Amino acid sequence: MKIYLLNPPFLPHFGRSARWQDTGRAGTLYYPIWLSYATALLEKEHETRLVDAPAWGWNKDDVLRDVCEFGPDLLVFDSSFPSLKNDISVAADIKSHSPSTTMVLVGPPASLYADKILENPGVDIVARWEYDFTLQELANVMQNNGDISKVAGISYHHNGEVVHNPDRPFSTSEMLDTVPFVAPIYKKYLNINDYFLGQSLYPEVQIFTGRGCPNQCTFCAWPQTLTGRCYRVRKISSVLDEMEWIEKNLQVKEVFFEDDTFTINKERVIAFCNGYIERKLSVAWSCNARANTLDLETMMLMKKAHCRLLIGGFESGSEDILKTIKKGITLDQIRRYTKNAKKAGLLVHGDFIVGLPGETKETIQKTRALINEIRPDIIQIAVASPFPGTEFYDWCRERGYLLTDDPNEYLDADGHQKAIISYPELSNEEMVAEVNSILRDYYVSLKYVPLALRQVFRRNGWAEFKRLWFSAKMYLSYSNE
Repeated sequence: MKIYLLNPPFLPHFGRSARWQDTGRAGTLYYPIWLSYATALLEKEHETRLVDAPAWGWNKDDVLRDVCEFGPDLLVFDSSFPSLKNDISVAADIKSHSPSTTMVLVGPPASLYADKILENPGVDIVARWEYDFTLQELANVMQNNGDISKVAGISYHHNGEVVHNPDRPFSTSEMLDTVPFVAPIYKKYLNINDYFLGQSLYPEVQIFTGRGCPNQCTFCAWPQTLTGRCYRVRKISSVLDEMEWIEKNLQVKEVFFEDDTFTINKERVIAFCNGYIERKLSVAWSCNARANTLDLETMMLMKKAHCRLLIGGFESGSEDILKTIKKGITLDQIRRYTKNAKKAGLLVHGDFIVGLPGETKETIQKTRALINEIRPDIIQIAVASPFPGTEFYDWCRERGYLLTDDPNEYLDADGHQKAIISYPELSNEEMVAEVNSILRDYYVSLKYVPLALRQVFRRNGWAEFKRLWFSAKMYLSYSNE
């Protein structure tokens, strides 16, 4: 069977695989990571093609020509909440040119809006939640002219009615070890130089060592719409084998572990670091971390194993907000984590959000004060976006705080996040203004110079400088719009 996996054209540099889907202000562009893992499974038994239209600058006509040339039996197209209408429109055009192709929509909207999505003529099947194993089974059943009613995790039309097969259980750790490495997929189908993370050395690759997140953060979309709350992991030997493959076969300067929280199990982190050192690997790596899972000793071992940077979701400087969003960390833990990371020689990337439940001008000042106290090397500040399917979305909708309940309207004309909630004590315009003010005051300041120098005068210093320079140009371009 011929299978075409498409990251559809939309806005330039639009990242469907990012946790906050938009066109990155710092030039960020994520790999189509979930589609790539699906490709890794499917190409074992089928002829596949993976296309990343936003990375390649392709428009709809480019995609149509390529689809017609490839002639797929099955076309899988990724979607996200802000791009859903666009993606369905692209699918409809493809279907009109290739009517015999079965069109399958995947991505977080599939888990919530299967009925509405299937009202559109360009969509034949919707694969809900974690979808790579679902696609593998679906493709094999279709190739053998089997009965798709037995395929868990899909919705489709049958005799004029929409049928929802039972949900597929989430993958297990044992299943993850059967998925081929994603890095060779990147090399075969994509150009690693197209992708950029503002916090990572360039070029880089993104891989998963595990899926799902057991934490209960009310705003985080992936665990609530795609991967689930159960954290399952690959064997450390498998992760190290892929790191070794990357080091030998890809000219990248960093590997980023996209697990929601790579550090959730300290013993696993230690085992990885010891294995990395034993194999004498050298490629730098970074990961998402939590403020309550690492001690100084572990961080020092991570640094010895060439860990470069930790991304911590700090979110707010208000204890009350952290409790409301079920973050599960305290301000003292954030302070201790940051202090230990810097002492270990690791760079600290702090994620913050303006507009979470309970936000006021006073709590924003607490966030500003925390940022100025702990002085992360890199900060990212987002306007709170309540994605459908999350507790945060339900909370906003119940109280009438949503300015729109259509996620297709979450972005402005340039593809940047809009503030689509407004509180009685804090308007959407004020949220945006506060985000811009904090970023400007932090980065466009002499106080940031020592932090920038700390990044440059270290291993891979020239690459650090180029990353900083590119991010600065992109940020200044955005701030002058």
